[in-house]
Amino acid sequence: MDVDMEDETSDALRQDLTCPVCQTIFTDPVTLPCTHSFCRACLQRSWQVNKKCPVCRELFTNDKAVANRVLKNTCETFVAQTKWRSPPKPSEFSCTLHFKPLELFCELDERPVCVDCATLHSTHHLLSVKDGVPLCKSELNDKVEYFERKIESFEKMRQKFIKSAEYIKQQAEEAEDQIKKEFERLHNFLRAEENRRLEALATEKEEKFITMQEKIFQTEGDLKSLHEHVETLKKGLDSEDLPLLMNFQNIKIQTHCIRSLPQFEPNSLLLMSKHVGSLGFNIWKSMKDCVQYYPVVLDPNSASPWLSLSPDLTSIRESPERLSVPDNSDRFDPCVFVLGAEGYTSGKHKWEVTVDDNPKWILGVCKESVARKKKFTVSTSRGVWAIGLSKGVYTALEPERQELAVSPRPEKIRIKLSINEDKHEVSFWDAKIAKFLFAFTFNMEEDDKEKIYPIFGPGLHSTPMVLVPGKIAVYTS
Repeated sequence: MDVDMEDETSDALRQDLTCPVCQTIFTDPVTLPCTHSFCRACLQRSWQVNKKCPVCRELFTNDKAVANRVLKNTCETFVAQTKWRSPPKPSEFSCTLHFKPLELFCELDERPVCVDCATLHSTHHLLSVKDGVPLCKSELNDKVEYFERKIESFEKMRQKFIKSAEYIKQQAEEAEDQIKKEFERLHNFLRAEENRRLEALATEKEEKFITMQEKIFQTEGDLKSLHEHVETLKKGLDSEDLPLLMNFQNIKIQTHCIRSLPQFEPNSLLLMSKHVGSLGFNIWKSMKDCVQYYPVVLDPNSASPWLSLSPDLTSIRESPERLSVPDNSDRFDPCVFVLGAEGYTSGKHKWEVTVDDNPKWILGVCKESVARKKKFTVSTSRGVWAIGLSKGVYTALEPERQELAVSPRPEKIRIKLSINEDKHEVSFWDAKIAKFLFAFTFNMEEDDKEKIYPIFGPGLHSTPMVLVPGKIAVYTS
């Protein structure tokens, strides 16, 4: 056998003993069920991206790779006999397997290949480099648009968080002012209690303000990351054709992960009712004659932006202009309602509301899950059990409206709520003359543990809807 034939035989054997991933003689080779073999380390690195054979793309699990001792021994013998050394590194724009120019683009594998690689991609769609570039640029441009829209959404949410942080400070200032006035009225011996409450307010304000600041900081960090993604994508788009194609997968991986748009968490605002709701009652004991107790106080975090609440959360009226308040998840908008601060799951509860000559109002109870962010028809089918006055007619707000015979016109409405295992009942009375008006009886599903909340709809009129203080009695022995 002459020298040329020996060289050809050596080259052919070298090709058979070459790993298709690293393009060097196999090291610790393993074989997959599809019969393709690879260096163990090369296969492990490849499977960090996906669990497919790097050649035929068939899906396998890690335990399917079997050590190929025969191939390993053959490689070691070949290296020892031929004193083979790794070939010089090919050009970055050449095929690492065949050392030929990269003239084609595999649409499935999303990478450039040479003409000799076509047999390895026989079932794939191959394009010229010229035709492959627009496809990649189109996809990257779509990602640029996607991230730019994300940036716009994140920026809008950041602005909402900033406004909410300012609103929390405003809430704290209003609560602090109310607390100070009430404690001043109760004289010096109650200063200790006043200081305790102010400290609780300051602590919650600090915690929730810091939480909102953290959300702002987090959102700003997300915005920075989004900008970096866009810059990475734009740099990729500005690259030459082949560098763009070769770096295409890396760019996609770098810009793949993205946080979801941050949202308001439940109870993200100050719990105002905790600080100023029924405040006098909570400190009355020896000064009960100086204080008033309200069975129900209003929750300002649920109030429509068109409603204005009194500082002590016991009266509500139309606001002459839309208030600048956060669009938190608890708030009614566009419907003009506000809830009581406390929800009930059991027991008997009673409260009275002064309506005076208000020409339009709604009073009753509702489920905690009642719609907050869309208009709806008030009805028992919507989880609201209420009566209302409109155009001089009193109505029970059921799916089939039931007109109520009410005379004389009540100035105060008494609402009684009874919740037990068998049934829920809410009844309405003319508080001044103790006259029964109407009652709803309803059952809740066994798995429905929703709280029932007082609901108030004063209508868009200047006449306020005012909660009536309850009677206070002390019994000692």
